[in-house]
Amino acid sequence: MLLLVLFVFQVKHFLCDFVFQTEYQIQNKSIYGHSAGLRHAGLHIVGSIPAFLLLSAPVGLMAVCLVGEFAVHYHMDWLKARYDGSKLPSDHSYWVVFGIDQFVHQTTYLAMVFIVLSAT
Repeated sequence: MLLLVLFVFQVKHFLCDFVFQTEYQIQNKSIYGHSAGLRHAGLHIVGSIPAFLLLSAPVGLMAVCLVGEFAVHYHMDWLKARYDGSKLPSDHSYWVVFGIDQFVHQTTYLAMVFIVLSAT
């Protein structure tokens, strides 16, 4: 079951960050508080709900984790967009920051699973 939950997070992340993310969101995530970044982070937390349901997470704990995921995802994307907006994919630093961004998101999923499993 744990591997299935982690797989669901991976599929969700791929869809939300690479398939459903719009050019509008990409162009405006560097503006703090812009609706584009808020919508992108919101899509991520909606996409995380199936993984929490598979874990049979209590609703209150799921809500706390989703708020945490929203905050981490939004701020990581904002920081990344502020930095790499002036970088080209041919710049090594672009890929380092991209990797940090993805690492933070993946670590967030592991932390949420750990929190739910520890509490239940």
